[in-house]
Amino acid sequence: MTPVGSYRAAGRLAARNAGPLQGDISVPGDKSISHRALILGALAEGRTTVSGLLESADVLRTVAALRQFGIDVRRECADRWSIEGRAWRTPSQAIDCGNSGTTARLLMGAAAGQGVGVTLVGDSSLQSRPMRRVLDPLSSMGLDADGSSSLPVTLRPSQLGGTAHRLATPSAQVKSAILLAGLGTSDRVEVEEPMSCRDHTEIMLAEMGCEVRREGSTLSLGDRRRLSGTSIDVPADPSSAAFPLIAACVVPGSKVRAAGISVNPTRTGWIETMVEMGARISITNRRTVNGEPRGDLIAEHGPLRGVTVPAERIPSMVDEVPILAIAAACAAGRTIFEGVGELRVKESNRLDRMVTGLRANGVDAHVDGDCLIVEGRDRIPGGGRIDTHGDHRIAMSFLVLGAVAEAPVEVDEVEMIETSFPDFLDLMAALGARFDRPR
Repeated sequence: MTPVGSYRAAGRLAARNAGPLQGDISVPGDKSISHRALILGALAEGRTTVSGLLESADVLRTVAALRQFGIDVRRECADRWSIEGRAWRTPSQAIDCGNSGTTARLLMGAAAGQGVGVTLVGDSSLQSRPMRRVLDPLSSMGLDADGSSSLPVTLRPSQLGGTAHRLATPSAQVKSAILLAGLGTSDRVEVEEPMSCRDHTEIMLAEMGCEVRREGSTLSLGDRRRLSGTSIDVPADPSSAAFPLIAACVVPGSKVRAAGISVNPTRTGWIETMVEMGARISITNRRTVNGEPRGDLIAEHGPLRGVTVPAERIPSMVDEVPILAIAAACAAGRTIFEGVGELRVKESNRLDRMVTGLRANGVDAHVDGDCLIVEGRDRIPGGGRIDTHGDHRIAMSFLVLGAVAEAPVEVDEVEMIETSFPDFLDLMAALGARFDRPR
């Protein structure tokens, strides 16, 4: 293997054990909040400015899509974007959402509420992901749409009414699509979520002047639904932070600090799980900005133990299950992740990818129904080659495993990491990780 000169290069990459990871890191802006800041800014009256926006491939798909709807979205300087809200127009061409499910699902709701038509397409991975869970509640509100259970989907200009929808599967994207569509009607709009999921949309709606009510597990829009432009400071992404911080927990001698991370309770399930496993993770300097709590996270290496993660916690950590499975591989005993069936319909079938990848590196893992079971061990043989199926979180997870394994761990591609964490490889290298290009 040869050392990599530029970590942004495409193709195969191997991670090897290079010793402790040390340092302070700056994690990019939260992806979920970045998408929402752009879309809600486009729906608001007046100007919205956004600092800390994640400039990843997925988020830039949302930028391009909004421009097709006639919205003025521009990057004013290195850390500030502006959006001039106005009435949306029907795009002249189909909107390509690339690999971004958030772009597709949230735009369905927003466009429906604006009464405009649009055709949404995506790459082969996004075309395999379920869209009926969004189209069905929007259709119940009066949306006229063509499409099966996946992209491409065509929405026709429609006059919407209200809805009282109960989420069959915890999904912040479905909930958000309904709320965004609800901005286009004065009728009653309610969403019941049996298990809590990310609440960034309702927080931002309230920050921009919309009346949002919660009674128990039911969320509803009030009479006041007009949005006003505002200034939004996007916190650092806890899902991205999980990778270097969990790496610090499993690589001996490591200590990593990340500042300004979102610690919204709907996003901290992975921290709760790591603490239950015995991880040395602390949160300092807690504060709230734009209704969103944030803090500084410090993670240090220490012994971990296997735990059982209950299904009701999964919505608050669904994107972190792959990297948590890496932590579980390094823990003493068995870890069971309950209720993780939703991982089958992410960018790849993450349950299959994690089981196959862990086994290829000498770790016993299997799926039992909707449970992922990982048998931890005191040493990780490594040496496996991982087929990521184009999934950024699978790639990052196994690159972290390589930092603690006895033999290098190779992934088949890394360029798709740009969809969520453009500087991941450079950041990890600065902490002390080592990546090689296989010959």
